[in-house]
Amino acid sequence: MAQFITKEARRTDRTIETSAKKYVRYKEGAELYSMGMTKFQELTKEAHARVKIGKMVLVNREKFERYLEAMGE
Repeated sequence: MAQFITKEARRTDRTIETSAKKYVRYKEGAELYSMGMTKFQELTKEAHARVKIGKMVLVNREKFERYLEAMGE
């Protein structure tokens, strides 16, 4: 019998997998932090949390989270 996994369950699995990473790409990060892509890109730039490797951009989640916490204070 085929096992069906809901879209929400797949999203939750992906979020758990992403949350264990030190670096994420823009799409993963925007999804993880529940914000739009443009706003996520702006905030990562302000936080100096981006690492560019050629055309690829990775976001250091530790730096980004420190920046978010400092904004809330």
